[in-house]
Amino acid sequence: ARAGLVLTELRSGSIPVTGALGALDREGRSGPFSAECYVTHYNVNALHCSMSREQKAVDRARKAFSTGRSKPLEYRLQQLKSLRRLKSEFSTPLYETMGLEGEIDLAVSHLKEWAAPRPVAKNLMTISDQVYVQPEPLGVVLIIGAWNYPWAVTIQPLIGAMAAGNAAVVKPSEVSAHTAKVMEELLPLYVDKELYPVVTGGVAETQELLKQRFDHIFYTGNSVVGKVVMEAASRHLTPVTLELGGKSPCYIDKNCNISIACRRIAWGKFTNCGQTCIAPDYILCDPSIQDLVVEEIRQNVKEFYTENPKTCPDYGRIVNQRHYRRVMSMLDGCTVAVGGDGDESDCYIAPTVLCDVKPDAKVMQEEIFGPLLPILTVGSVDKAIDFINQREKPLALYIYSHDSKLIKRFISETSSGGVVANDCLVQFSVSALPFGGVGNSGMGAYHGKHTFDQLSHLRGCLIKQLKMEGVNKLRYPPHTAKKLGWARFLILKQVDLGQMKRLAMLAIFAVIAAAVYQVRERYHLL
Repeated sequence: ARAGLVLTELRSGSIPVTGALGALDREGRSGPFSAECYVTHYNVNALHCSMSREQKAVDRARKAFSTGRSKPLEYRLQQLKSLRRLKSEFSTPLYETMGLEGEIDLAVSHLKEWAAPRPVAKNLMTISDQVYVQPEPLGVVLIIGAWNYPWAVTIQPLIGAMAAGNAAVVKPSEVSAHTAKVMEELLPLYVDKELYPVVTGGVAETQELLKQRFDHIFYTGNSVVGKVVMEAASRHLTPVTLELGGKSPCYIDKNCNISIACRRIAWGKFTNCGQTCIAPDYILCDPSIQDLVVEEIRQNVKEFYTENPKTCPDYGRIVNQRHYRRVMSMLDGCTVAVGGDGDESDCYIAPTVLCDVKPDAKVMQEEIFGPLLPILTVGSVDKAIDFINQREKPLALYIYSHDSKLIKRFISETSSGGVVANDCLVQFSVSALPFGGVGNSGMGAYHGKHTFDQLSHLRGCLIKQLKMEGVNKLRYPPHTAKKLGWARFLILKQVDLGQMKRLAMLAIFAVIAAAVYQVRERYHLL
């Protein structure tokens, strides 16, 4: 009945659920989980309201995990299938969940394989032993989601946590408050509400959660708050996955198909009004093609979003007025080539291209996270690579070129969370690729099996028999040079199990061949 009520509200439009439009109000008065607000409140000692709700949620999750019910593969599969049912039954109003179905299906179809013992190479000392890696659940995971794609970046880690056999406390972003409310209502109707509680709220509630002990914290957001999360986790020596962001560069080779390159860049940049962590943040190109790049993107904006993007149903809005003002302030000192207009009351900022941008411009000092696309000109590939390497490591690096050697050079001479040549954003859809940052853009990776491994303890196991003590005598005192020599040989000599199997098969064939030969010889003698 509750699910039906929520669905009715969704269909009536009384609860918007998209990330870009899901703020509690246009001013963000819900207490958005921002760096400024978070740092301001982080050291407040006296809270005016009880935080027992957060403590109880964590306690319930830990007690539920301690029963062991999340560990059997059958139960994990049941929970994953229930999550898939939620997605299926609400696929129309919760259209952002479209990409989650593949992740769930992948986990369901491969869970037995992922959770199975993983044999590893042996040395001669352990040749007769069982030596393998056994994935095991970590325990209770805290998942702190983001507001720009509130379902995708919150539920994807939950899929991995479920598959790995963990309990998980889910904290959706309060900036997308309506989505958080829907998630709080729906998830307990489909999955184990004790193992996977949803905790809503703002800064104070998140602070209280971070005081609790977890076995892993998975945070998606900006690097400033990421440092706060990491500091809180360090008090309990809790490992973290930080999915952050940064300024993802986009290099356009002057000899490539500039028309196609600009079309793909315009799509990737202005999707969700630029509020995508892996959106192209700025363009690097040769001065000779800057005007052509501007004109191509201008035409693409017109084709995608009509002459007036403000009235186009396919073009989004900035999440609230605070972020609107932040993005618009970045226009200071820049030359606007396309767009540049906005409407604060509607949180609308037009798709905007900035030309001849200087490295010290305000727009180049932080991740834009909005529909502004600066173009900086560089005279050579060397200068482009130097420009990228002089800044924090980005979450993504985009290269547009027909030259495979140039692409490989960017890959070998730069560092980023991921690299895509001749497209953008699409890496997020490939479950087999690890998705994550490096340095200031984050740590740890997820998607598909990578999420399972990230939220598992990969436990090394060695099972030996109480036999063959003659070999083990080599390690017991008194030590001699001869014993040490044999021990060194047995420990350092790696055994290729595949090669041993092939040799064993050859030996079997040799025995069979010898037996056949002997039978034929006897037959001829008779």
